[in-house]
Amino acid sequence: MPVNTLNPVHACLFLADYAAWLYGCGATCTRIEKNVNRMVGAWNLNLELMIMPGSIHLTHTDTNTGQTQVYIKKVPHTGISFYKNTQLSKLSWNIADGRVTQEGAQREFDRIISAPPTNKWLVLLLASLANMSFCRLFGGDGVAMTVVFVATFAGFRFKQVLLDEHIDDKVVFILCAFFSAVIGAAGYVFDLGSTPEVALGTSVLYLIPGIPYINSISDMIRGQYLVSFSRFMNAMILTFCLSVGLAAGILLMNLRMF
Repeated sequence: MPVNTLNPVHACLFLADYAAWLYGCGATCTRIEKNVNRMVGAWNLNLELMIMPGSIHLTHTDTNTGQTQVYIKKVPHTGISFYKNTQLSKLSWNIADGRVTQEGAQREFDRIISAPPTNKWLVLLLASLANMSFCRLFGGDGVAMTVVFVATFAGFRFKQVLLDEHIDDKVVFILCAFFSAVIGAAGYVFDLGSTPEVALGTSVLYLIPGIPYINSISDMIRGQYLVSFSRFMNAMILTFCLSVGLAAGILLMNLRMF
């Protein structure tokens, strides 16, 4: 892109929005930095990027006047999305290769972030099948696998409904873990199958925040300790909420495991 067609202010605002959405969609700090720096190089901007827990900080310095401007963008509260993550990365390559203008990049960015989520019923079915597979992996029998499928299907659907109502994530994890644990205890209550303990233990695995844990390790290796600690603590809190819901379900069903 020719330099004289670039609006530095609009470019910085775009990059701040871009980085914030990439963060919110579950990207690691490494990916955010590489994607942003790729576009910064293509647009010939003198820009410094700082990633903080929950926000993106950009500092742009005009090489002609020496004037410095700081842009701060709060990370949007959006769910992890592999589709948006991938499409945003693809957009950065298109910009770097000169296939997209600044105006075209903004239009494509708006299209990506407004894209509808993956079909909820498909996600629900696949999550239930995946959790059922975990049950088998840990030695569960056919009855336990069926119990886990039903518990996951009901709990995950309950999670979708609560999130659509914008209920706090922590409350959602407690309620869904409780709901799935009660259903997962069916093997004990009705004496079904030979591995009811596996069914109960794996009925809540769909709630494990695996991506935040993985991202926290990646960010720590990268040296982004503040973001790493923030992501790790958020994942720990959600795991604690999961444990509270599971324990409440066990106590309600009087399984006497404590």
